[in-house]
Amino acid sequence: MSTFLHRVAHWAFRRRRTVVLVWVAALAAVFLGAANSSEAPEDSASLPGIESQQAFDLLDERFPGTEADGAQARVVFVAADGQQVTSTANRSAVDTLVDEVADGPQVAGATSPFDAHAVSEDASTAYATITYRTTADDLTEASKEALTEAVEHARDAGLTVEVGGSALETEPAQGIGEVLGILVAAAVLLITFGSLAAAGLPLLTAVLGVGISLATITALGSALGFSSTVGELAMMLGLAVGIDYSLFVVSRYREERAKGHRAQEAAALAVGTAGSAVVFAGLTVVIALLGLSVVGVPTLTKMGIGSAGTVLVGVLIALTAVPALLGFWPDAVLPRRDREDPRRTRSRRPGRFGRNRIRNWTWNRQVTTPAGTARTPWGVRWARFVTRRPVAVLLLTVVGLGALAVPSLNLRMGMPGAESKPTTTTERRAYDALADGFGPGFNGPLTVVVDVRGADDPAAAVTGVSDRLADIEGIVSVSPPHFNEAKDTAVVSAVPSTGPAGEQTQDLVRTIRDERPAIESATGAEFQVTGTTALNIDVGRKMQDALVPYLAVVVGLAFLLLMVVFRSILVPVKAALGFLLSVGAALGAIVTVFQEGHGAGVFGVEETGPIMSTMPIFLVGIVFGLAMDYQVFLVSRIREAHIHGEQPGQAVVTGFRHSAQVVGAAALIMMAVFGGFMTGGESMVKMVGFGLASAVFFDAFVVRMAFVPAVLALLGKRAWWLPGRLDRLLPRVDVEGEALTRRAPAPDHASGDDDRRESVTV
Repeated sequence: MSTFLHRVAHWAFRRRRTVVLVWVAALAAVFLGAANSSEAPEDSASLPGIESQQAFDLLDERFPGTEADGAQARVVFVAADGQQVTSTANRSAVDTLVDEVADGPQVAGATSPFDAHAVSEDASTAYATITYRTTADDLTEASKEALTEAVEHARDAGLTVEVGGSALETEPAQGIGEVLGILVAAAVLLITFGSLAAAGLPLLTAVLGVGISLATITALGSALGFSSTVGELAMMLGLAVGIDYSLFVVSRYREERAKGHRAQEAAALAVGTAGSAVVFAGLTVVIALLGLSVVGVPTLTKMGIGSAGTVLVGVLIALTAVPALLGFWPDAVLPRRDREDPRRTRSRRPGRFGRNRIRNWTWNRQVTTPAGTARTPWGVRWARFVTRRPVAVLLLTVVGLGALAVPSLNLRMGMPGAESKPTTTTERRAYDALADGFGPGFNGPLTVVVDVRGADDPAAAVTGVSDRLADIEGIVSVSPPHFNEAKDTAVVSAVPSTGPAGEQTQDLVRTIRDERPAIESATGAEFQVTGTTALNIDVGRKMQDALVPYLAVVVGLAFLLLMVVFRSILVPVKAALGFLLSVGAALGAIVTVFQEGHGAGVFGVEETGPIMSTMPIFLVGIVFGLAMDYQVFLVSRIREAHIHGEQPGQAVVTGFRHSAQVVGAAALIMMAVFGGFMTGGESMVKMVGFGLASAVFFDAFVVRMAFVPAVLALLGKRAWWLPGRLDRLLPRVDVEGEALTRRAPAPDHASGDDDRRESVTV
């Protein structure tokens, strides 16, 4: 692997103009394809294999001409203090709104609250239900404007009017996540490298990779069903890994130049060593993302595929575009003191040649300095501290992360709805008004689809099902049935006594389904429970059931890959255990803030509730891949020092000397990118940003910087043990670049015969 990548980097350095032109041409081609592509589809709510989806499919079949997931608006009317909505003036305003909306385009029906008995007991609140023949995504502006104008007319009459449902769903406020992430990344890179060029090159290549990936996703969106959400996740990951992968190559290039290698050879050695780690780190991310397909949710599968493609583009750019750009500016990424050194100035005058050789030889000698005058890197000091006290550090790390993970045992999964939106939105105000006037369950009614094809008396069968449902504890009311034209299917709405995100509502749905066999036997009708509330419950259960198989697939494949990379059994085991600790701590932090509400105000979270159903899967998949990045980059340097003859403890110190600062910078960049998404107005986006940022922090600064060196120090040489038979079976990939060390030319301290095409005079 290392020798192949070494040759690739040599070629890219020599043919740098060709390489850059190819990448620019690729960017132009995909942007042209994106500009001429059809509009990307919206996120599909189809979730095969769950009861809610089966009921939706039955509704589409038995109620032709309407969509089960069609847009709906619930217009809530609240009378002024001391008044009632049933008063003559207020009733007239409500009826006028219903009549105006009923004649609007795409409207399937508009039900007055006075006809549907949708008035609260104290007559202070009422609601009208507006249904549309199409989904919310396909609603025209004319339909939305007609509803908005009718609402304004009712408000002018003196009523407080708010609109819930999907018809006028408010777009979340856009944050400055991408910009903030890039700015923080630039600052971290500048501090780490001390060079504008070295800081700018990873940013440039990351933006190039994200641009190509997003344009490709857009161009293929219609054909492959890639929605805008696929692009959002791809952008978030593309920025993070794109910067990190280029960062590691540039850092190794600077290291090789400091050893005295010429620019072309330094670039080739950097790609052959750090580039090998990039390849396998990228593969672990790709495995984690493609593993989302085992969950069985089409949307997650597409998001995994799109993001995996973005990571692959980032790997290819790090291996080809980075050495090509280094060929144009070989000295610009070096520290200023190195660029200004006399040995960097090329001259063909014979009189200067000898003097340059003397200067170069002197500059690269090891100079002995008095004790204490040279500042020891913080990574070395920390590694020495950990290797001297491995047991204490290991116990403190495990206990600390374990304590943070304890709240995750109370994890409740669901899909936050209008209750999680800011109070500035009309959906949130409509939610609160309904809860105050009718009880929290009115915001999450259960839709029961009754199939009476096999019943002798369909009407009596549906009535029997409704009566049995009304007798179940936790059901407040059951609406009159609505039959289709064939009279073989009916829909009833059951209102729970608790809110849609409540744990009692989940128990109620489970109770209804548990009592279904007895109800069906007594009535002769079959029924299924669906609706937004039941759908969210089913999705959460599906995600929870898929978590263990997903972990098994991802961790199993990554274990095999890491075993090949490090030629060890215990190192991959350590990596998996450390990952579980960091993910557990991150989940605990999410539950603490977004479910239990501790510190929620700091992050702008106005309402707590269940954790988004897809969050644990996302966290496991994405963070596992990113965590393995740090594992490969850090431990490969430790193994490199070990196979070159250093003792285990010293190898840990050497590995930290070369990689701790870069890994820390990479983690800060990822945290900035993920944390920047918390500036948006959507609670779910804040949750994703917070979860990923905290997981990266725990994994990079606690697990990799404390847990890993402590375990390696305790294991000693046993950490690199591999049975002989397995050692012969596994392929050798040489991530550490051992073959390059044996064959690489010695550093050239003489500059008189240097190839001027490889560098420039500064």
